[in-house]
Amino acid sequence: MKVVIFGATGNIGQRITREALDRGHEVTAAVRDPGLPGGLDPRAKLVAGDATDPASVASVSRGADAVVLAISPRPGKGGKPAASLLDAARAITSGLKTARVQRLLIVGGAGSLEVAPGVRLIDNPQFPDAWKPEAMAHVEALEFYRSEDGQLEWTVISPPAMIDAGERTGSYRTGGDKLLVDEKGQSAISYEDYAIALMDEIEHPKHLRRRMTVGY
Repeated sequence: MKVVIFGATGNIGQRITREALDRGHEVTAAVRDPGLPGGLDPRAKLVAGDATDPASVASVSRGADAVVLAISPRPGKGGKPAASLLDAARAITSGLKTARVQRLLIVGGAGSLEVAPGVRLIDNPQFPDAWKPEAMAHVEALEFYRSEDGQLEWTVISPPAMIDAGERTGSYRTGGDKLLVDEKGQSAISYEDYAIALMDEIEHPKHLRRRMTVGY
């Protein structure tokens, strides 16, 4: 399978790239500046690609079986300005339609997950103010995908409340719009196991045109 990954040098993007390569897929890593160091797996094909530019998306993605959007709304390496998740959502849907690529996986946010009926994680008074701009950016992008015209087979995959580097255990649970917590009340997953869940969804789609979440 040919997989294009936008944001392949990020924390999650690197793990998704490695997981896809280890499964025998052909990976094209699209980054805004291929000249900047990023710790990318050398087995991936590195190309210049801007997820907020429809023409760039179409050019890089043509011929792909699936595209992964793993960009972050934080300033990039080398002082590059932060990418707009909403601009990227608009550009990637437009670009993929031009390239005639149907399958799109998006690394989402946890802020919009429900912790109680009608109450999102971001609505919790204890949700850190510093995280709110990024969380709201993911909320806006999710709303855009949900309003999409149905031509794309998209899936937004929201992480749990905490995601960080850790073990690749191969164990995870999936859910819909509710925050997943374990028996101790913890909501977490490693980057490595998130990557497994995303690649499993690429290989065996179960959540077409909707959001899913993963966690332990």
